[in-house]
Amino acid sequence: MLSALLVVALVPMSGLVTSASAAEKIDVLVWCNGSRPPYDDYDLTYSDFENAFDGLDFKISSDSLTKTKTMYDVKSKIAEEFISDEEIRDTMDYAKNNSDNKNLIKSILQKARECKGITHREAALLLECDDKEIINEIYEIAREIKHRFYGNRIVMFAPLYLSNYCVNGCVYCPYHAKNKSIRRKKLSQEEIRAEVIALQDMGHKRLALEAGEHPLMNPIEYILESINTIYSIKHRNGAIRRVNVNIAATTVENYRRLRDAGIGTYILFQETYNKTNYEALHPTGPKKDYAWHTEAMDRAMQGGIDDVGIGVLFGLDTYRYDFVGLLMHAEHLEATYGVGPHTISVPRLCKADDVDTADFENAVPDDIFYKIVAIIRIAVPYTGMIISTRESAKSRERLLELGISQISGGSRTSVGGYVTEEMPDENSAQFDIADHRTLDEVVEWLLDLDHIPSFCTACYREGRTGDRFMTLLKNGQISNCCLPNALITLKEYIRDYASPATREKGEAMIKRLLADVPNERARAKAAEYLDRIDNGERDFRF
Repeated sequence: MLSALLVVALVPMSGLVTSASAAEKIDVLVWCNGSRPPYDDYDLTYSDFENAFDGLDFKISSDSLTKTKTMYDVKSKIAEEFISDEEIRDTMDYAKNNSDNKNLIKSILQKARECKGITHREAALLLECDDKEIINEIYEIAREIKHRFYGNRIVMFAPLYLSNYCVNGCVYCPYHAKNKSIRRKKLSQEEIRAEVIALQDMGHKRLALEAGEHPLMNPIEYILESINTIYSIKHRNGAIRRVNVNIAATTVENYRRLRDAGIGTYILFQETYNKTNYEALHPTGPKKDYAWHTEAMDRAMQGGIDDVGIGVLFGLDTYRYDFVGLLMHAEHLEATYGVGPHTISVPRLCKADDVDTADFENAVPDDIFYKIVAIIRIAVPYTGMIISTRESAKSRERLLELGISQISGGSRTSVGGYVTEEMPDENSAQFDIADHRTLDEVVEWLLDLDHIPSFCTACYREGRTGDRFMTLLKNGQISNCCLPNALITLKEYIRDYASPATREKGEAMIKRLLADVPNERARAKAAEYLDRIDNGERDFRF
Protein backbone atom coordinates (compact mmCIF):
# COMPACT_ATOMS: atom_id res chain seq x y z
CA MET A 1 0.00 0.00 0.00
CA LEU A 2 2.68 2.47 0.95
CA SER A 3 4.42 2.18 -2.39
CA ALA A 4 1.35 3.74 -4.04
CA LEU A 5 1.41 6.76 -1.79
CA LEU A 6 3.23 10.02 -2.24
CA VAL A 7 4.26 11.37 1.16
CA VAL A 8 4.46 15.16 1.23
CA ALA A 9 5.45 18.01 3.40
CA LEU A 10 7.37 16.45 6.28
CA VAL A 11 9.46 18.79 8.40
CA PRO A 12 10.46 18.57 12.05
CA MET A 13 9.47 21.18 14.55
CA SER A 14 12.71 20.65 16.41
CA GLY A 15 16.12 19.07 15.91
CA LEU A 16 16.65 16.93 12.86
CA VAL A 17 17.68 13.37 13.54
CA THR A 18 18.20 10.41 11.28
CA SER A 19 16.58 7.75 13.40
CA ALA A 20 13.57 7.17 15.58
CA SER A 21 12.04 4.45 17.64
CA ALA A 22 10.60 1.81 15.38
CA ALA A 23 7.39 1.84 17.37
CA GLU A 24 7.02 5.62 17.41
CA LYS A 25 3.89 6.84 15.61
CA ILE A 26 4.17 9.74 13.19
CA ASP A 27 1.39 11.62 11.42
CA VAL A 28 1.94 11.76 7.71
CA LEU A 29 -0.27 13.51 5.22
CA VAL A 30 -0.48 11.34 2.14
CA TRP A 31 -1.72 11.74 -1.37
CA CYS A 32 -2.86 8.97 -3.66
CA ASN A 33 -2.52 9.28 -7.44
CA GLY A 34 -2.13 13.04 -7.16
CA SER A 35 -5.52 13.59 -5.50
CA ARG A 36 -6.46 14.25 -1.93
CA PRO A 37 -8.26 11.26 -0.40
CA PRO A 38 -11.56 11.99 1.32
CA TYR A 39 -10.28 10.96 4.70
CA ASP A 40 -7.83 12.16 7.32
CA ASP A 41 -4.15 11.50 8.09
CA TYR A 42 -2.66 8.04 8.14
CA ASP A 43 -0.82 6.74 11.20
CA LEU A 44 2.49 5.17 10.20
CA THR A 45 5.39 3.93 12.23
CA TYR A 46 8.92 5.05 11.54
CA SER A 47 9.69 1.52 10.40
CA ASP A 48 6.81 1.68 7.90
CA PHE A 49 8.21 4.90 6.52
CA GLU A 50 11.77 3.59 6.35
CA ASN A 51 10.79 0.34 4.68
CA ALA A 52 8.58 2.04 2.11
CA PHE A 53 11.30 4.46 1.08
CA ASP A 54 14.35 2.25 1.51
CA GLY A 55 17.45 3.81 0.03
CA LEU A 56 16.19 7.39 0.10
CA ASP A 57 18.15 9.99 2.06
CA PHE A 58 15.57 11.42 4.43
CA LYS A 59 15.59 12.94 7.88
CA ILE A 60 12.85 12.94 10.45
CA SER A 61 12.30 14.37 13.90
CA SER A 62 11.90 12.14 16.89
CA ASP A 63 9.50 14.73 18.22
CA SER A 64 6.23 15.90 16.63
CA LEU A 65 6.07 16.68 12.92
CA THR A 66 4.27 19.30 10.90
CA LYS A 67 3.93 20.12 7.24
CA THR A 68 6.58 22.24 5.60
CA LYS A 69 5.83 25.56 4.00
CA THR A 70 3.83 24.76 0.94
CA MET A 71 5.59 25.73 -2.25
CA TYR A 72 3.54 27.90 -4.60
CA ASP A 73 2.93 26.12 -7.88
CA VAL A 74 0.39 27.66 -10.25
CA LYS A 75 0.06 24.38 -12.22
CA SER A 76 -0.28 22.09 -9.23
CA LYS A 77 -3.55 20.19 -8.74
CA ILE A 78 -3.18 20.49 -4.95
CA ALA A 79 -5.22 23.31 -3.43
CA GLU A 80 -2.62 24.53 -0.94
CA GLU A 81 -0.03 24.74 -3.69
CA PHE A 82 -1.95 26.70 -6.34
CA ILE A 83 -3.59 28.78 -3.57
CA SER A 84 -0.53 29.23 -1.38
CA ASP A 85 -1.13 31.07 1.90
CA GLU A 86 2.51 32.12 1.97
CA GLU A 87 2.29 33.56 -1.56
CA ILE A 88 -0.89 35.47 -0.70
CA ARG A 89 0.67 36.99 2.39
CA ASP A 90 3.91 37.80 0.57
CA THR A 91 1.82 39.46 -2.14
CA MET A 92 -0.07 41.57 0.40
CA ASP A 93 3.25 42.63 1.98
CA TYR A 94 4.65 43.47 -1.44
CA ALA A 95 1.61 45.61 -2.23
CA LYS A 96 1.79 47.44 1.07
CA ASN A 97 5.53 48.08 0.77
CA ASN A 98 5.21 49.44 -2.78
CA SER A 99 1.96 51.38 -2.49
CA ASP A 100 3.79 54.70 -2.90
CA ASN A 101 5.98 53.53 -5.79
CA LYS A 102 4.29 55.52 -8.54
CA ASN A 103 6.80 54.54 -11.21
CA LEU A 104 6.10 50.86 -10.60
CA ILE A 105 2.35 51.44 -10.49
CA LYS A 106 2.47 53.44 -13.74
CA SER A 107 4.35 50.59 -15.43
CA ILE A 108 1.63 48.17 -14.33
CA LEU A 109 -1.07 50.46 -15.71
CA GLN A 110 0.79 50.66 -19.00
CA LYS A 111 0.91 46.88 -19.12
CA ALA A 112 -2.81 46.75 -18.31
CA ARG A 113 -3.61 48.88 -21.38
CA GLU A 114 -2.31 46.05 -23.56
CA CYS A 115 -5.46 44.11 -22.54
CA LYS A 116 -3.57 40.91 -21.85
CA GLY A 117 -4.07 40.91 -18.09
CA ILE A 118 -1.82 41.50 -15.11
CA THR A 119 -0.59 39.16 -12.37
CA HIS A 120 -2.16 38.74 -8.93
CA ARG A 121 0.82 40.58 -7.42
CA GLU A 122 0.48 43.53 -9.80
CA ALA A 123 -3.27 43.63 -9.18
CA ALA A 124 -2.75 43.63 -5.41
CA LEU A 125 -0.50 46.66 -5.73
CA LEU A 126 -3.16 48.55 -7.70
CA LEU A 127 -5.72 47.66 -5.05
CA GLU A 128 -3.46 48.95 -2.27
CA CYS A 129 -2.85 52.30 -3.96
CA ASP A 130 -5.10 55.11 -2.66
CA ASP A 131 -3.91 57.89 -4.98
CA LYS A 132 -7.06 59.42 -6.51
CA GLU A 133 -5.41 60.13 -9.86
CA ILE A 134 -4.29 56.52 -10.17
CA ILE A 135 -7.69 55.19 -9.07
CA ASN A 136 -9.34 57.25 -11.80
CA GLU A 137 -6.88 55.80 -14.32
CA ILE A 138 -7.71 52.30 -13.10
CA TYR A 139 -11.39 53.00 -13.72
CA GLU A 140 -10.60 54.42 -17.16
CA ILE A 141 -8.63 51.32 -18.18
CA ALA A 142 -11.32 49.00 -16.82
CA ARG A 143 -13.93 50.79 -18.94
CA GLU A 144 -11.70 50.53 -22.02
CA ILE A 145 -11.13 46.80 -21.54
CA LYS A 146 -14.78 46.09 -20.86
CA HIS A 147 -15.80 47.93 -24.04
CA ARG A 148 -13.09 46.29 -26.15
CA PHE A 149 -14.15 42.74 -25.35
CA TYR A 150 -17.80 43.04 -24.39
CA GLY A 151 -18.91 46.35 -25.85
CA ASN A 152 -22.03 47.67 -24.16
CA ARG A 153 -23.71 44.25 -24.07
CA ILE A 154 -25.12 43.01 -20.75
CA VAL A 155 -26.14 39.35 -20.61
CA MET A 156 -29.37 38.67 -18.69
CA PHE A 157 -30.13 35.65 -16.50
CA ALA A 158 -32.21 34.53 -13.54
CA PRO A 159 -31.47 32.13 -10.67
CA LEU A 160 -33.82 29.23 -10.00
CA TYR A 161 -33.54 27.70 -6.54
CA LEU A 162 -34.57 24.04 -6.65
CA SER A 163 -34.13 23.12 -2.98
CA ASN A 164 -32.80 24.60 0.25
CA TYR A 165 -32.27 21.29 2.04
CA CYS A 166 -28.63 21.22 3.14
CA VAL A 167 -26.41 19.15 5.45
CA ASN A 168 -23.62 21.72 5.78
CA GLY A 169 -23.01 24.01 8.74
CA CYS A 170 -21.88 27.17 6.91
CA VAL A 171 -22.26 29.96 9.47
CA TYR A 172 -22.92 32.71 6.88
CA CYS A 173 -25.71 30.89 5.01
CA PRO A 174 -29.30 30.48 6.28
CA TYR A 175 -29.49 27.06 4.63
CA HIS A 176 -27.18 25.61 7.29
CA ALA A 177 -28.43 22.36 8.76
CA LYS A 178 -29.11 23.68 12.27
CA ASN A 179 -31.34 26.57 11.17
CA LYS A 180 -34.84 25.72 12.40
CA SER A 181 -36.51 29.02 11.45
CA ILE A 182 -36.14 28.76 7.68
CA ARG A 183 -38.81 26.85 5.78
CA ARG A 184 -37.38 23.90 3.87
CA LYS A 185 -38.63 23.38 0.32
CA LYS A 186 -37.86 21.22 -2.68
CA LEU A 187 -39.46 21.66 -6.10
CA SER A 188 -41.03 18.67 -7.78
CA GLN A 189 -40.58 18.28 -11.54
CA GLU A 190 -44.11 19.61 -12.09
CA GLU A 191 -43.34 22.62 -9.90
CA ILE A 192 -40.12 23.16 -11.88
CA ARG A 193 -42.19 23.13 -15.09
CA ALA A 194 -44.47 25.82 -13.71
CA GLU A 195 -41.57 27.98 -12.51
CA VAL A 196 -39.78 27.70 -15.85
CA ILE A 197 -42.91 28.67 -17.79
CA ALA A 198 -43.24 31.72 -15.52
CA LEU A 199 -39.61 32.60 -16.24
CA GLN A 200 -40.16 32.12 -19.98
CA ASP A 201 -43.18 34.42 -19.82
CA MET A 202 -40.92 37.08 -18.30
CA GLY A 203 -38.55 36.68 -21.27
CA HIS A 204 -35.66 34.78 -19.72
CA LYS A 205 -33.53 32.42 -21.84
CA ARG A 206 -30.72 31.65 -19.38
CA LEU A 207 -31.01 30.16 -15.88
CA ALA A 208 -28.61 29.50 -13.03
CA LEU A 209 -29.74 26.47 -10.99
CA GLU A 210 -29.13 26.60 -7.24
CA ALA A 211 -29.52 23.88 -4.61
CA GLY A 212 -28.29 23.09 -1.13
CA GLU A 213 -25.99 20.12 -0.57
CA HIS A 214 -28.00 17.15 0.64
CA PRO A 215 -27.17 13.63 -0.59
CA LEU A 216 -30.70 12.33 0.03
CA MET A 217 -32.89 15.30 -0.85
CA ASN A 218 -30.77 16.76 -3.66
CA PRO A 219 -28.77 13.90 -5.20
CA ILE A 220 -27.08 14.39 -8.57
CA GLU A 221 -29.93 12.40 -10.17
CA TYR A 222 -32.40 15.06 -9.04
CA ILE A 223 -30.25 17.82 -10.55
CA LEU A 224 -29.91 15.93 -13.84
CA GLU A 225 -33.64 15.24 -14.03
CA SER A 226 -34.35 18.91 -13.35
CA ILE A 227 -32.01 20.01 -16.14
CA ASN A 228 -33.74 17.64 -18.56
CA THR A 229 -37.15 18.97 -17.49
CA ILE A 230 -36.08 22.59 -18.02
CA TYR A 231 -34.68 22.00 -21.51
CA SER A 232 -37.82 20.09 -22.53
CA ILE A 233 -40.25 22.96 -21.88
CA LYS A 234 -41.36 24.91 -24.95
CA HIS A 235 -44.04 27.48 -24.15
CA ARG A 236 -45.34 29.88 -26.79
CA ASN A 237 -42.16 31.54 -28.06
CA GLY A 238 -40.28 30.79 -24.84
CA ALA A 239 -37.43 28.36 -24.21
CA ILE A 240 -34.57 28.14 -21.76
CA ARG A 241 -31.54 27.85 -24.01
CA ARG A 242 -28.75 27.66 -21.43
CA VAL A 243 -28.78 26.16 -17.93
CA ASN A 244 -25.85 27.02 -15.70
CA VAL A 245 -25.45 25.02 -12.51
CA ASN A 246 -24.31 26.14 -9.05
CA ILE A 247 -24.19 23.04 -6.86
CA ALA A 248 -21.76 21.59 -4.34
CA ALA A 249 -18.36 20.22 -5.29
CA THR A 250 -18.65 16.70 -6.64
CA THR A 251 -16.70 13.95 -8.41
CA VAL A 252 -15.19 13.87 -11.89
CA GLU A 253 -17.80 11.31 -12.92
CA ASN A 254 -20.67 13.55 -11.79
CA TYR A 255 -19.15 16.47 -13.68
CA ARG A 256 -19.17 14.27 -16.79
CA ARG A 257 -22.85 13.60 -16.18
CA LEU A 258 -23.54 17.33 -15.88
CA ARG A 259 -21.62 17.92 -19.11
CA ASP A 260 -23.62 15.21 -20.88
CA ALA A 261 -26.83 16.82 -19.61
CA GLY A 262 -25.89 19.94 -21.57
CA ILE A 263 -25.11 22.45 -18.86
CA GLY A 264 -23.55 25.76 -19.79
CA THR A 265 -21.26 26.91 -16.98
CA TYR A 266 -20.49 25.08 -13.75
CA ILE A 267 -20.38 27.68 -10.99
CA LEU A 268 -18.96 27.28 -7.51
CA PHE A 269 -17.97 30.05 -5.15
CA GLN A 270 -14.95 29.50 -2.96
CA GLU A 271 -16.48 31.72 -0.22
CA THR A 272 -12.96 32.42 1.14
CA TYR A 273 -9.49 31.24 0.16
CA ASN A 274 -8.13 31.54 3.70
CA LYS A 275 -7.97 27.86 4.68
CA THR A 276 -7.99 28.47 8.43
CA ASN A 277 -10.96 30.81 8.23
CA TYR A 278 -12.65 28.56 5.67
CA GLU A 279 -12.59 25.65 8.10
CA ALA A 280 -13.96 27.84 10.91
CA LEU A 281 -16.80 29.08 8.69
CA HIS A 282 -17.66 25.51 7.64
CA PRO A 283 -17.53 23.56 10.91
CA THR A 284 -19.66 20.61 9.75
CA GLY A 285 -20.74 18.84 6.61
CA PRO A 286 -18.94 17.83 3.40
CA LYS A 287 -18.17 21.44 2.54
CA LYS A 288 -15.75 21.68 5.48
CA ASP A 289 -13.13 19.90 3.36
CA TYR A 290 -11.16 22.86 1.99
CA ALA A 291 -9.13 20.90 -0.54
CA TRP A 292 -12.11 19.00 -1.94
CA HIS A 293 -13.96 22.28 -2.45
CA THR A 294 -11.04 24.29 -3.81
CA GLU A 295 -10.02 21.59 -6.29
CA ALA A 296 -13.58 21.26 -7.66
CA MET A 297 -12.86 23.29 -10.79
CA ASP A 298 -9.96 21.00 -11.64
CA ARG A 299 -12.25 17.99 -11.42
CA ALA A 300 -14.90 19.80 -13.48
CA MET A 301 -12.33 20.48 -16.20
CA GLN A 302 -11.20 16.86 -16.05
CA GLY A 303 -14.86 15.86 -16.42
CA GLY A 304 -15.08 17.74 -19.71
CA ILE A 305 -16.79 20.94 -18.56
CA ASP A 306 -15.19 23.73 -20.57
CA ASP A 307 -16.78 26.73 -18.87
CA VAL A 308 -16.43 27.21 -15.12
CA GLY A 309 -17.34 30.16 -12.94
CA ILE A 310 -15.54 31.15 -9.75
CA GLY A 311 -16.09 33.76 -7.06
CA VAL A 312 -15.71 34.63 -3.40
CA LEU A 313 -18.18 36.03 -0.89
CA PHE A 314 -16.52 39.30 -0.02
CA GLY A 315 -16.86 40.03 3.66
CA LEU A 316 -16.01 36.60 5.05
CA ASP A 317 -12.28 37.35 5.20
CA THR A 318 -10.24 40.46 4.47
CA TYR A 319 -10.91 41.69 0.97
CA ARG A 320 -7.17 41.82 0.26
CA TYR A 321 -6.67 38.13 1.01
CA ASP A 322 -9.62 36.87 -1.00
CA PHE A 323 -8.94 39.24 -3.88
CA VAL A 324 -5.45 37.77 -4.30
CA GLY A 325 -6.69 34.20 -3.84
CA LEU A 326 -9.39 34.72 -6.47
CA LEU A 327 -6.88 35.93 -9.06
CA MET A 328 -4.49 33.09 -8.22
CA HIS A 329 -7.31 30.64 -8.88
CA ALA A 330 -7.95 32.27 -12.26
CA GLU A 331 -4.23 32.08 -13.07
CA HIS A 332 -4.18 28.40 -12.06
CA LEU A 333 -7.00 27.51 -14.45
CA GLU A 334 -5.39 29.43 -17.31
CA ALA A 335 -1.95 27.92 -16.71
CA THR A 336 -3.18 24.36 -16.17
CA TYR A 337 -5.98 24.03 -18.73
CA GLY A 338 -5.24 26.81 -21.20
CA VAL A 339 -8.43 28.67 -20.37
CA GLY A 340 -9.33 30.80 -17.38
CA PRO A 341 -12.71 31.12 -15.70
CA HIS A 342 -15.64 31.79 -18.02
CA THR A 343 -17.13 33.98 -15.32
CA ILE A 344 -16.11 35.59 -12.05
CA SER A 345 -18.82 36.58 -9.57
CA VAL A 346 -18.32 39.21 -6.89
CA PRO A 347 -21.08 38.89 -4.28
CA ARG A 348 -20.87 40.75 -0.97
CA LEU A 349 -22.11 39.31 2.31
CA CYS A 350 -25.65 40.49 2.98
CA LYS A 351 -28.40 39.96 5.53
CA ALA A 352 -30.38 36.72 5.51
CA ASP A 353 -32.50 34.61 7.82
CA ASP A 354 -30.41 33.58 10.86
CA VAL A 355 -27.45 35.58 9.49
CA ASP A 356 -26.52 39.00 10.88
CA THR A 357 -23.85 40.85 8.90
CA ALA A 358 -22.83 42.57 12.16
CA ASP A 359 -21.30 39.23 13.20
CA PHE A 360 -18.74 39.57 10.41
CA GLU A 361 -16.03 42.21 10.74
CA ASN A 362 -14.75 42.28 7.16
CA ALA A 363 -17.54 44.16 5.39
CA VAL A 364 -16.36 45.79 2.15
CA PRO A 365 -17.34 49.46 1.66
CA ASP A 366 -18.56 50.66 -1.74
CA ASP A 367 -15.41 52.54 -2.75
CA ILE A 368 -13.21 49.49 -2.15
CA PHE A 369 -15.73 47.22 -3.83
CA TYR A 370 -15.73 49.33 -6.99
CA LYS A 371 -11.92 49.17 -7.09
CA ILE A 372 -12.04 45.39 -6.70
CA VAL A 373 -14.40 45.00 -9.66
CA ALA A 374 -12.38 47.35 -11.87
CA ILE A 375 -9.07 45.64 -11.10
CA ILE A 376 -10.50 42.16 -11.67
CA ARG A 377 -11.61 43.38 -15.09
CA ILE A 378 -8.06 44.58 -15.74
CA ALA A 379 -6.40 41.43 -14.38
CA VAL A 380 -8.68 38.94 -16.16
CA PRO A 381 -9.86 40.96 -19.19
CA TYR A 382 -11.55 38.07 -21.01
CA THR A 383 -13.78 36.78 -18.23
CA GLY A 384 -17.47 37.50 -17.89
CA MET A 385 -18.21 39.31 -14.64
CA ILE A 386 -21.46 38.80 -12.76
CA ILE A 387 -23.30 40.94 -10.22
CA SER A 388 -26.55 39.78 -8.64
CA THR A 389 -29.56 41.45 -7.05
CA ARG A 390 -27.66 41.45 -3.77
CA GLU A 391 -26.54 44.89 -4.95
CA SER A 392 -28.83 47.89 -5.21
CA ALA A 393 -29.80 49.45 -8.53
CA LYS A 394 -27.46 52.37 -7.78
CA SER A 395 -24.53 50.07 -7.06
CA ARG A 396 -25.21 47.92 -10.12
CA GLU A 397 -25.29 51.00 -12.36
CA ARG A 398 -21.83 52.00 -11.15
CA LEU A 399 -20.46 48.49 -11.54
CA LEU A 400 -21.73 48.08 -15.11
CA GLU A 401 -19.26 50.66 -16.38
CA LEU A 402 -16.35 49.23 -14.38
CA GLY A 403 -16.41 45.68 -15.70
CA ILE A 404 -19.67 43.81 -15.06
CA SER A 405 -21.01 42.01 -18.15
CA GLN A 406 -23.80 39.83 -16.72
CA ILE A 407 -26.66 40.68 -14.34
CA SER A 408 -29.80 39.01 -13.08
CA GLY A 409 -33.21 40.57 -13.45
CA GLY A 410 -36.56 39.94 -11.77
CA SER A 411 -34.78 37.48 -9.48
CA ARG A 412 -36.10 35.35 -6.65
CA THR A 413 -33.78 33.83 -4.05
CA SER A 414 -36.54 31.72 -2.53
CA VAL A 415 -37.15 28.14 -3.63
CA GLY A 416 -39.36 28.82 -6.63
CA GLY A 417 -41.21 32.09 -6.21
CA TYR A 418 -41.73 32.99 -9.89
CA VAL A 419 -45.23 31.51 -10.24
CA THR A 420 -46.36 33.08 -6.98
CA GLU A 421 -44.06 35.39 -5.06
CA GLU A 422 -43.24 33.96 -1.67
CA MET A 423 -44.86 35.60 1.35
CA PRO A 424 -42.54 36.72 4.20
CA ASP A 425 -43.79 34.01 6.54
CA GLU A 426 -42.86 31.29 4.02
CA ASN A 427 -39.20 32.25 4.42
CA SER A 428 -37.16 29.99 2.12
CA ALA A 429 -34.83 32.63 0.62
CA GLN A 430 -31.05 32.37 0.72
CA PHE A 431 -30.48 36.12 1.05
CA ASP A 432 -32.30 39.42 0.94
CA ILE A 433 -32.62 41.07 -2.47
CA ALA A 434 -31.64 44.74 -2.85
CA ASP A 435 -32.91 45.23 -6.42
CA HIS A 436 -36.60 44.28 -6.62
CA ARG A 437 -37.34 45.50 -10.15
CA THR A 438 -39.05 43.32 -12.73
CA LEU A 439 -37.10 42.02 -15.71
CA ASP A 440 -38.80 44.53 -18.01
CA GLU A 441 -37.91 47.39 -15.68
CA VAL A 442 -34.28 46.23 -15.67
CA VAL A 443 -34.27 45.94 -19.47
CA GLU A 444 -35.70 49.45 -19.89
CA TRP A 445 -33.15 50.79 -17.37
CA LEU A 446 -30.30 49.22 -19.34
CA LEU A 447 -31.59 50.74 -22.57
CA ASP A 448 -31.73 54.15 -20.90
CA LEU A 449 -28.08 53.68 -19.90
CA ASP A 450 -27.18 52.76 -23.51
CA HIS A 451 -26.44 49.14 -22.66
CA ILE A 452 -27.74 46.33 -24.88
CA PRO A 453 -29.74 43.80 -22.82
CA SER A 454 -28.65 40.50 -24.36
CA PHE A 455 -30.41 37.15 -24.00
CA CYS A 456 -27.83 35.46 -26.20
CA THR A 457 -26.81 31.81 -25.68
CA ALA A 458 -25.34 31.31 -29.15
CA CYS A 459 -21.72 30.49 -28.29
CA TYR A 460 -22.70 27.70 -25.93
CA ARG A 461 -25.14 26.23 -28.45
CA GLU A 462 -22.65 26.53 -31.33
CA GLY A 463 -19.89 24.81 -29.35
CA ARG A 464 -17.89 27.98 -28.82
CA THR A 465 -16.94 27.13 -25.24
CA GLY A 466 -13.74 26.96 -23.24
CA ASP A 467 -10.60 27.77 -25.23
CA ARG A 468 -12.60 28.11 -28.47
CA PHE A 469 -14.62 30.98 -27.02
CA MET A 470 -11.58 32.60 -25.44
CA THR A 471 -9.57 32.41 -28.66
CA LEU A 472 -12.29 34.26 -30.57
CA LEU A 473 -12.59 36.80 -27.77
CA LYS A 474 -8.84 37.44 -27.58
CA ASN A 475 -8.62 37.83 -31.36
CA GLY A 476 -11.46 40.33 -31.43
CA GLN A 477 -13.50 38.16 -33.80
CA ILE A 478 -16.28 37.55 -31.32
CA SER A 479 -17.67 41.02 -32.10
CA ASN A 480 -19.06 39.71 -35.38
CA CYS A 481 -21.06 37.18 -33.37
CA CYS A 482 -21.90 38.92 -30.10
CA LEU A 483 -23.29 42.21 -31.33
CA PRO A 484 -25.69 40.73 -33.91
CA ASN A 485 -26.70 37.97 -31.47
CA ALA A 486 -27.40 40.56 -28.78
CA LEU A 487 -29.56 42.60 -31.18
CA ILE A 488 -31.42 39.51 -32.41
CA THR A 489 -32.26 38.30 -28.89
CA LEU A 490 -33.22 41.80 -27.82
CA LYS A 491 -35.58 41.86 -30.81
CA GLU A 492 -37.15 38.60 -29.62
CA TYR A 493 -37.63 40.07 -26.15
CA ILE A 494 -39.24 43.33 -27.24
CA ARG A 495 -41.56 41.54 -29.71
CA ASP A 496 -42.74 38.90 -27.22
CA TYR A 497 -42.49 40.32 -23.69
CA ALA A 498 -41.67 44.03 -23.47
CA SER A 499 -43.87 46.85 -22.29
CA PRO A 500 -44.70 49.51 -24.93
CA ALA A 501 -42.09 51.92 -23.52
CA THR A 502 -39.37 49.26 -23.48
CA ARG A 503 -40.32 48.12 -27.00
CA GLU A 504 -39.99 51.63 -28.41
CA LYS A 505 -36.56 52.13 -26.82
CA GLY A 506 -35.38 48.69 -27.90
CA GLU A 507 -36.41 49.19 -31.53
CA ALA A 508 -34.54 52.50 -31.62
CA MET A 509 -31.38 50.87 -30.24
CA ILE A 510 -31.51 47.98 -32.72
CA LYS A 511 -31.93 50.36 -35.67
CA ARG A 512 -29.04 52.52 -34.46
CA LEU A 513 -26.56 49.75 -33.59
CA LEU A 514 -27.11 47.37 -36.50
CA ALA A 515 -24.76 49.58 -38.53
CA ASP A 516 -21.99 48.90 -35.97
CA VAL A 517 -21.71 45.18 -36.84
CA PRO A 518 -18.16 45.15 -38.31
CA ASN A 519 -18.51 42.44 -40.96
CA GLU A 520 -20.69 43.41 -43.93
CA ARG A 521 -22.02 39.88 -44.52
CA ALA A 522 -22.80 39.45 -40.82
CA ARG A 523 -24.56 42.81 -40.80
CA ALA A 524 -26.70 41.85 -43.79
CA LYS A 525 -27.58 38.47 -42.28
CA ALA A 526 -28.49 40.13 -38.97
CA ALA A 527 -30.83 42.51 -40.81
CA GLU A 528 -32.47 39.52 -42.49
CA TYR A 529 -32.95 37.71 -39.16
CA LEU A 530 -34.45 40.83 -37.57
CA ASP A 531 -37.00 41.06 -40.38
CA ARG A 532 -37.87 37.38 -40.02
CA ILE A 533 -38.43 37.84 -36.28
CA ASP A 534 -40.92 40.59 -37.13
CA ASN A 535 -42.65 37.99 -39.31
CA GLY A 536 -43.00 35.50 -36.47
CA GLU A 537 -39.86 33.34 -36.72
CA ARG A 538 -37.56 32.82 -33.72
CA ASP A 539 -34.20 31.49 -32.55
CA PHE A 540 -31.61 32.78 -35.01
CA ARG A 541 -27.96 32.91 -34.09
CA PHE A 542 -24.47 33.50 -35.41
